[in-house]
Amino acid sequence: MTALKEVLFEATREAGKIISDYFQGSFTVDNKEGINNLVTEVDKHSEKRIIEIIRKHYPTHSIISEEVGEMIQDSPYQWIIDPIDGTVNFAHGIPLCCVSIGLKHNEDLILGAVYNPMMNELFFAEKGKGAFLNDKPISVSTKSDFRKACLVTGFPYKWPDSKEHPIRVFERFIMEGLPVRRLGSAAIDLCWVACGRFDGFWEYNLSSWDVAAGYLIVQEAGGRITNFEGDAYSVFDKETLATNGQIHEEMLRLIRKKQS
Repeated sequence: MTALKEVLFEATREAGKIISDYFQGSFTVDNKEGINNLVTEVDKHSEKRIIEIIRKHYPTHSIISEEVGEMIQDSPYQWIIDPIDGTVNFAHGIPLCCVSIGLKHNEDLILGAVYNPMMNELFFAEKGKGAFLNDKPISVSTKSDFRKACLVTGFPYKWPDSKEHPIRVFERFIMEGLPVRRLGSAAIDLCWVACGRFDGFWEYNLSSWDVAAGYLIVQEAGGRITNFEGDAYSVFDKETLATNGQIHEEMLRLIRKKQS
């Protein structure tokens, strides 16, 4: 596991350096499917460097990455990569963006790292060994009074095929008088739940690269993460609810509540 961690940290830091070097500089910006679903040349540069590092050490491992898609090989190991999570923030010079890399072995996420170089915050988790921020242990909040919770969410570029519009769900939380923030990076949202800055996070239509590392970091920090039915979570799910565990059922209640 030590060698895998070293490669994870090398790839994460190298990508973070690329992001910080280009931050608030000049780079090309294109649009993918959906309005304002941006990709920059820096996303591609960061992704290329991450894959080069992984391939150098583990040429037979599988990879899923946001821009290149799936690179499947006959291996129990699969790296799940978001070269820049929060690309819209990055493109507008907002320092809430990061590189996110998770590593699966068979069906289990075993390592995860999320690095925001502009804030110099490196979150890391290893399965069964806890979660860390810049090498210091972190844990979710202990808040149990839902009325005092501080929450974070995001909205998809394409609305999910759902009976309820995500704005209606958002409205229910707002009507409860709860503070709800929107940072623009699901990976950072998850990490900030893990370290207790937020008490809960929910979002629709996330991809595996958005959540893989953050999912493990939340779990290892003592949090709970499920889909909107409260079932066991997969990084390939399209519904994500992560909390400190104390307010999870209350959040599920509001998310699933039917309008009269």
